[in-house]
Amino acid sequence: QVRLMESGGGSAQAGGSLTLSCEASGFRFDVYCMGWFRQAPGKEREVVAVISPYGNMHSYYIDSVKGRFTVSRDNAKYAVGLQMNDLKPEDSAQYFCAAQRGACPVDNGKPISTHWSSGTWGQGTQVTVSS
Repeated sequence: QVRLMESGGGSAQAGGSLTLSCEASGFRFDVYCMGWFRQAPGKEREVVAVISPYGNMHSYYIDSVKGRFTVSRDNAKYAVGLQMNDLKPEDSAQYFCAAQRGACPVDNGKPISTHWSSGTWGQGTQVTVSS
């Protein structure tokens, strides 16, 4: 059974840090693109960062988090992480871990939210940043 489980969400002050983790099971992790998405109330879900499969470890970020967030993966542990530094109130959202077999959907060096229709999703973890 394919499963993704996020952890590590919580509350932080603006300028603070949080680390999200996602544990995967039930599929061959190393051949899947892994991504982090977020959805704030009243807004569409958006991709935040993705990291490529096959041991390449290439990572891609949306502009608003570049330089502040770092995505990582450990293929041996079937885990993907998201280190979030210098948090801003606009980072507040439900964060989801996602997996999709093959190359990461990227356009001009940036991750894109489309082409994840065959992806697998976790239940999400809440991140709240106060000013």
